[in-house]
Amino acid sequence: MNLPFSRRRFLAGAAVGAATGVVGTASRSVAAAVDTNESDAIAALPDAVGIETVVDGLAFPLAVAFAPDADRRYVAERDGRIWVHESDGLRDEPLLDLRETVITGGERGLLGMAIHPDFAENRRLFVHYSAPRRSDTPREFDHTGILATFEATDDGTGVRSDSERVVLEIPQPADFHNGGDLAFGPDDYLYAGIGAGGGGGGGGQDVTTDLLGSVIRIDVDGRSAAGEYAVPDDNPLVGRDGLDEYYAWGFRNPWRLSFDDGDCFVADVGESDYEEVNLLEKGGNYGWNVKEGSHCFREEDCPDETATDVRGGERFRDPIIEYPHPPAETDVSGVSVIGGYVSRDSELPALEGAYVFGDLVADGRLFAATRPDGDDELWPTTAIEIDSKGTLERLFSFGRDDDGAVYALGTATDTGGLFRIVPAT
Repeated sequence: MNLPFSRRRFLAGAAVGAATGVVGTASRSVAAAVDTNESDAIAALPDAVGIETVVDGLAFPLAVAFAPDADRRYVAERDGRIWVHESDGLRDEPLLDLRETVITGGERGLLGMAIHPDFAENRRLFVHYSAPRRSDTPREFDHTGILATFEATDDGTGVRSDSERVVLEIPQPADFHNGGDLAFGPDDYLYAGIGAGGGGGGGGQDVTTDLLGSVIRIDVDGRSAAGEYAVPDDNPLVGRDGLDEYYAWGFRNPWRLSFDDGDCFVADVGESDYEEVNLLEKGGNYGWNVKEGSHCFREEDCPDETATDVRGGERFRDPIIEYPHPPAETDVSGVSVIGGYVSRDSELPALEGAYVFGDLVADGRLFAATRPDGDDELWPTTAIEIDSKGTLERLFSFGRDDDGAVYALGTATDTGGLFRIVPAT
């Protein structure tokens, strides 16, 4: 099957209006055999949903944040701009314009955005973007990832001049597999997904040299010798062999993470055969580059844990969701997983408690997964048709507002934008 661009560099060639490859039909199907109770949970999900355009006219929207104190949304685009959308539409000037700072090409760009839990009081906005190599970036590396904070104006429609403070620099060896998502957890700490750094090998298992292939957790309200953040005392490698910022590791390219009722969902883009979604555990090792999903990556046989001389031996965590690449005899298949959110939308009760996510080549469908009875089982997953004019062609990201409604960011009918998931028409 000829896809419109490389799965391994899934941000590189995407453009509004590009031809869309057919990955599968949008009929309801599960990715694996499930028992009767799980089949009932799948059957309770809707056959179709609609999408309602909230913002259009964008090229490559990658993140959305909802202001807690106003009818206002912030939508980040890969080129470095963050737009302000209010009840009367999109403002003419962006909240923030980093186009002279951010580098694009490959999978680089403005990759993540989050507002502080106390944004109404402190106006702090956090972004993760690709920048040219810094003085201390290794010579053989491609660029430097920057995690930075800005202070928004009192009215929330701009940022104060010269308010940028660099929180953390992350040297990146390649222009792809950079991760980039940001999210505040219920503990008010900032979590960031960091890619393993390109290629079929990449990082993931070495936690002593760099932060590649990880989810990190830092306290941006604290200060330390590190500068603009402190490390939580209960991070798993504090006082042990490894970098203190690590929260979990063994990821290839964590593309979107989200919290719900204490759970953190981390979607990880696969290399050869499988896409996966994981539940984040402190100190968890998710297997890359030994395993891809629950399967061996390169070898016919692979261990279920690290060697005992690696931090005493660590069990590889299996994903809660995985699906194959095409061709596959299932409608739940694709090329690059796009992590989503658990739906808590009172206007869409049929999706209550379901984890809603998708694939880069959306082809007019979303995926939904429901929690099984057993703790160690894969979550049954189904494809849900989008029954709307302007069906989604590509998915880049998701968001969720304070009322629990889930939003998709992607392209539909030759325009990129922010789309609310609503009941089918």
